[in-house]
Amino acid sequence: MKRNHKKGRLAGFLLSAFAALLISCNATDAVMATEVTMYKDPNCGCCGDWAKHLEGEGFTVTEKLSSDMDAIKAKYGVAPKLASCHTALIDGYIIEGHVPADDVKRLLKERPDVAGLTAPGMPMHSPGMQAAGLPPKGYDVLSFDKNGNSAIYHAY
Repeated sequence: MKRNHKKGRLAGFLLSAFAALLISCNATDAVMATEVTMYKDPNCGCCGDWAKHLEGEGFTVTEKLSSDMDAIKAKYGVAPKLASCHTALIDGYIIEGHVPADDVKRLLKERPDVAGLTAPGMPMHSPGMQAAGLPPKGYDVLSFDKNGNSAIYHAY
């Protein structure tokens, strides 16, 4: 009888631990499930590679083609000095260019009072501009406000 009681307690403990794990995974997935809308020129391949990078990190990316990216950037208030090849919208933030997924996750977790993040230009060694799986290096990701003011968010 004692042996069955111990098995029951162990099973109950394992079930509770598993339920706690599922709850914590679902809390993490709430950030990971963020929908991304990315505007890109139909002829740009690196933008699609950046989208694959985000998808590999749990985001869902919807690509919208535009042959007038200057108009998209103007619509969302991306100053020319902050511009890159694609413009993405994520949960109220603008992500301009090849910003690593880890920086996007940090942005969504911390929720700073900024318009968004940018990797101006098309920096080499950034997601979408390098071989998949290599770490970013040699450039800065900037945060920016609606007035075009920027600050270093993450230096690589």
